[in-house]
Amino acid sequence: MIYWKTISDEEARRTIDAKEFPDEIRASRDNVAVILTQGWCHQWLSLKRGLERIADSEARDIDVYVFVYDRSSVFDEFLSFKESVLGNAVIPYVRYYQGGKFLTDSNFVTTEEFLGRFN
Repeated sequence: MIYWKTISDEEARRTIDAKEFPDEIRASRDNVAVILTQGWCHQWLSLKRGLERIADSEARDIDVYVFVYDRSSVFDEFLSFKESVLGNAVIPYVRYYQGGKFLTDSNFVTTEEFLGRFN
């Protein structure tokens, strides 16, 4: 099952300060994905639709955190953090965690590729 969650502006600020997402996000479940995007991104909308189609049928439990940072009060700071600290200027940007530890990252992927990151 996929559990959708939203990253708040406050959580984004803490992430910028710590240079990594807080433990309560990274370790909220054994499998966690953090998706960073902007609202206009068509690839993000495609990824979201694909994940919504399988949300109730996926055997593994995955927390999917989403931060649509162009709609945030910390847009400029977060964009700079994402590009300079996380080293990714493309959207959507997905970070995968397992057991609270960083596994890998990607940009747009198919639903199957997304799920495969947790194998």
